[in-house]
Amino acid sequence: MNDLEIATLAAALILVASMFSVELAISSAIIEIGLGVLAGNFAHLTTTPWIDFIASFAGVLLTFLAGAEVDPRVLRERPKQALAIGGLSFLAPLVATGLFAYFVAGWNVRQSEIAGIALSTTSLAVVYAVLVETGLTKTSIGKLIMAATFVTDLGTVIALSVLFITPTPYLALFAVVSIAVIAAMVLLERPFFRRYGDRVIEPEIKGAFFALFLLMWTANLAHSQAVLPAFLLGLAVAPVFQRNPEQQKRMRVVAFSFLTPFFFLRGGLNVSVGELAGGLLLLGGFFLVKIAAKFAGVLPVAIRFVRPHAMYTTLLMSTGLTFGTISSLFGLNAGIIDRAQFSILITTVILSAILPTLVAQRFFSPPVHKLTTEEEISG
Repeated sequence: MNDLEIATLAAALILVASMFSVELAISSAIIEIGLGVLAGNFAHLTTTPWIDFIASFAGVLLTFLAGAEVDPRVLRERPKQALAIGGLSFLAPLVATGLFAYFVAGWNVRQSEIAGIALSTTSLAVVYAVLVETGLTKTSIGKLIMAATFVTDLGTVIALSVLFITPTPYLALFAVVSIAVIAAMVLLERPFFRRYGDRVIEPEIKGAFFALFLLMWTANLAHSQAVLPAFLLGLAVAPVFQRNPEQQKRMRVVAFSFLTPFFFLRGGLNVSVGELAGGLLLLGGFFLVKIAAKFAGVLPVAIRFVRPHAMYTTLLMSTGLTFGTISSLFGLNAGIIDRAQFSILITTVILSAILPTLVAQRFFSPPVHKLTTEEEISG
């Protein structure tokens, strides 16, 4: 198919996903992933460089928006809850899936480390999309879940960096640019908004996009990822969105109407059913071990801190996509894992994005109309 045919089919799938989302009361992100799997394997839809580019930017933008939704007071006032839930959400599956890969699957140490890192993640993109669509981003439980997700993904980034990424001058440049971008956005926000804000040409959104592209460019030079500094940037400018809620709404419209559907659709397109033929038992094993480890690590502390919403919190913390995909691709591109191992890991990641989210939304989603922005979270 040529680019226009691919774009037309992708647009149709994205529209169908939105309609199904409304009718079934399920996050459109999950349906987009599922339709991506079906289209990639049965309609011969393949990803393209322009889809990859849009999807990569959409993942960074989603992370930025998620950071902007996190109330800094949650990290200051409830660090114990965020660190306990997020930390165990990272450590338990990291160890469990890594050991499963080594002792059961027979993978070597480096391959097992990639498996542990890829399956330790919680997808900030999926969590944020679900919380936005269900209206939970303004509630205390929603903010705590996003803060805990950040802790989990921070652990994933540190583990991947320590174990696999070689320090280079470009990595130092990336760190300096990240700090400079965050500082510049915070310092220049008020004068920029006073001079250029509230215009139909949206200089504010263009400025944010420039900052994110700059982070992506320097991250690419360093062979790293811009997701973590994008989240920190969103966290730093969260007060801006609190003072300008309409700006946040307009940026969401841009993201969710065009950009983010390609991120989730591409996630499904990465799954090759044909390459899984000989690895279904391992796929099931990895998935069950990841979910079991997430429950073993997260559920007890969730019961301690967010008892009414413990199961919902645990299920959302069990999702994976963004860093799971990044880690799996890193292992494949670096020659650490082969294509068959990549297919097993990426399919496990996709399943963990779909199934826990479906169960959480269908059976455990908190009734938003009964929640306040400060519902009780035990200390």
